[in-house]
Parts: sequence; structure tokens; C-alpha cells
Amino acid sequence: MAPPVPYDGFDLMPIAGEWRRGSSGERRADVDPWSGETLVEIPLAAESDLDQAYQAAGDAQREWASRPPAARAQVMLAAAETLRGRREEIVGWLVRESGGTVAKAELECDLVLGGLMEAASVPHRVLGRINPSDIPGKESRIYRVPAGVIAVISPWNFPLQLSNRSLAPALAAGNAVVLKPASDTPISGGLLHAKILDEAGLPPALLSVLVGTGTEIGDAMVRHPVPSVVSFTGSTPVGEGIARQAPLKRLALELGGNGPLIVLADADLDRAVPAAVFGSLFHQGQICMIANRIILEDAIHEEFLERFLERVAALKVGDPSDPETALGPVINHSQLEAIRDKIARSLDGGAEQLLGGDPGGPSGLLLPPHVLLADNEAPVAREEVFGPVATVLRAQDAEEALAIANDTEYGLSSAIFTADVERGVRLAQRLQAGMTHINDSPVNDDPNTAFGGEKASGVGRFGGDWAIEEFTTDHWISVQHEPREYPI
Repeated sequence: MAPPVPYDGFDLMPIAGEWRRGSSGERRADVDPWSGETLVEIPLAAESDLDQAYQAAGDAQREWASRPPAARAQVMLAAAETLRGRREEIVGWLVRESGGTVAKAELECDLVLGGLMEAASVPHRVLGRINPSDIPGKESRIYRVPAGVIAVISPWNFPLQLSNRSLAPALAAGNAVVLKPASDTPISGGLLHAKILDEAGLPPALLSVLVGTGTEIGDAMVRHPVPSVVSFTGSTPVGEGIARQAPLKRLALELGGNGPLIVLADADLDRAVPAAVFGSLFHQGQICMIANRIILEDAIHEEFLERFLERVAALKVGDPSDPETALGPVINHSQLEAIRDKIARSLDGGAEQLLGGDPGGPSGLLLPPHVLLADNEAPVAREEVFGPVATVLRAQDAEEALAIANDTEYGLSSAIFTADVERGVRLAQRLQAGMTHINDSPVNDDPNTAFGGEKASGVGRFGGDWAIEEFTTDHWISVQHEPREYPI
């Protein structure tokens, strides 16, 4: 069978049921971070486009919610089938637009495929209930209904997945969505979703994708009266700003991370070392759940570090379209400078650099992996780095490792390696994090699990039954079957 005709027209965006150009009068070049090539120039959306999208979404949502669950499930299944048929095309966009390696792009496609299949089950899992009543003859029915219109703002690091994990369950539960993808990844973070769902039969205006600046449409997205839920994945400062601007809306926020990976003295280093390399450097470390800090119990510190450095030094760094490449470029020059600044401040403060190098590549964004020895006060340990930097810290014992791990404002993902699984679980229960993985990487690559953090890492949960709770609401309807007497 011949492959499908590749998608085109990415200078247009779906707004209120029509593919058209944004009306702000400004344009933005979508640039390949490896080559520096401009992939497409997109006329950006204005606040007037946003208002039209929200109004049309509200109208379309009511009809969509009234459809039988099977009809909504079928669109999700068709989208999954479309993704399968266009996998190579979509992998190519992820590599070119985000600078991710082929392995990262393929994993991301698998996550989205799993998410679409999960979403196909959502329409039949939105369940009401009957509550008991102490009033004779009264019936209390609790209907679980769609929240309405959902605002989704997604980041650039896993653009296809981090848009889909809100978009797919929200649509499947009977909502409409207005999506703003990150400006660095407008195609893989939004416009590809719209193309796939169009092909899958999603009715017009249920999904609008607006590519625009944060100042032009970002703030207006969350302040607008139409959306009842705001789903955002990104930095903690931006998430805090959303909470201030939309205090009465329901918020699902996954924010920054500073994940600890603890390796105890009894750990199997044959398992811990590869997991630490993957968990700290996959996708150039540009993942919120990344192992920002590798905390080693003293007894295995030297052996672990020797193995770790050997493995990191052997990683191939270069063109992300080469299937053998392990690390590609970081997303943009602003991000590169922020990473290098954290490294420099850490070295000035006494950290020791064991591996590193200067940026290179055609665009100058290829930063080699860095490994630093530091304490928990170094900027690379205290702050979210979001780059190919692994910071190694030493702990005398498990108690000190736990204290170091919790000594951060963040609480997203974490990991513990130990031969004693139940001891690991007991320690995990004392970690201040939304997720802890025993003998596995803190980067959660399982499409059938939920995500979410504590402290400055956000509020709400993404995935599984939590997604249904986030994107639906209870409507209590009581029925008084018998006449009753009232107090007055």
C-alpha cells in the first residue's frame, strides 16, 4: 500500500472550524534546531482569533457531548490508526522541529498512540452514581458531565505527547479544546494533532489550534470567560502566573522538576547505571521528569561514577536524524545560554566538572553531555537545568540521601535503586514527589500511567482515571418522588 500523501499547509491553523492564517499581522519562523533551516513561516494568531475559537468551541461542544460514547470512541480509534499509518512522517517532524533523536521521536509516537487508545475507552468510563438520601422518597443522582471547553497550553520538549495527554481524554470525555502549542514546536505540538483528528473525523470547531505569542494570546487564553479548565505543562513561574490570572478556574498544572535518582549501596549497578544515563540525558535532559540529581550512597560512589562516566563518554552526539545519535541539539539559543550559565555558576561555586565541552553543530546548539560533582547548593543541583547535565552528589547513607532528595522546592518525579524492594518502597513513601520509581528511571515512559507533582511541581494529575476527573464535573440532580413537608 502506498504511503499517505504528506500533510501540508502548516502556514494555516484551524480556528473556529476553518483552516486560515492568524490575523495578528506578525509572522514567526519555525526553525530546525540542528540545521538552523526554516521549516515554515506561520502568520500568528491574535486575540480576536482566540475569541472566535472559544465561541465556536462552546457551540460545537454541546452537540459533541450529546453523541453516544461509541461515536466519540471511534474518533479516537481512527486517530490512532491515522498515527500508525503516518508514523514515519510524524517521527520526521519531531526530529526536525524539536531536535529530538529518532529514538526519542519513536518513543513519543508510541506514547501518543497509547494515549489515543486509552482515550478511546474514556467515553464508556465517565460514570455517574446514586447517592443515598435521608429524606423519604428522595433520589440523589450524580451525573458526570463534560467540563465544557478546555484550554490546553503545551511545551516544546515532548510536544506531540504533552499536547495529546490532555487533548485526547478531554475530547473523548465530550469537551471541546482550544490548544496553544509552544512557539518552538507549533507543528508537532498542535497542527499535526489537528490534521490527524481532521482525518479521523473529528467535527469542525471542536479543536482550534492557535500559534501565537504569550503576550498576544497566552494570557488571554486563561483569562477568557469561556474555558472552565486550564491544562498547562511548563515552567513553575508561568504556572504561578496562570494561577494568579485564573483563580476560579479548575487548573491542571505540571510544572518544573528537580528529580533525584538515589542509588543505595546494595543496588545492582548493572541496572542503575544505564537507567541513570537514560534518566539524566535522554532528549538532551530536556524533560521535566529528568534525573537532575544523581545521589550516590558513599559505598558505591566511586564504582558507579567510573561506570557512569564511561557510558556517557561513549554516547554519540550529533545529527538527530541519524538513528545512531543519542544526543542532539538543545531547542534554542536562549535555552543553551541558560544551561551554560547554571554550569558556570556551579563551577565558580566549587563544583567539579568531569565531562563537558563547548557547543557545536551547524546551528551551534549541540552541547556535549556534562557531568559535574557538586553539593546540593550548586545551581545545577538547586535549579531545574533542562539540559544535558548530570549532577552527582554523595550521601553517607540512605537517610542522608533522602534528606538531600527532599531538599528542593520541586516534587515531580524520583527514583530509588536498591536490592531490597520493600525497603525502597518504604523510603519512597517518605519522598516528597508525585511519582517514585523503584529500580527504574524517573523518566516515566509508560503510556498507561498518570503524571503529576507536589510542591512547586504543580497541581492536578494527567492520565488514567485522573484525566476523566480533571475534564468532567459532577452535576447533582435530585428527584423527590413523594410529597414532603417543609420546615416553613
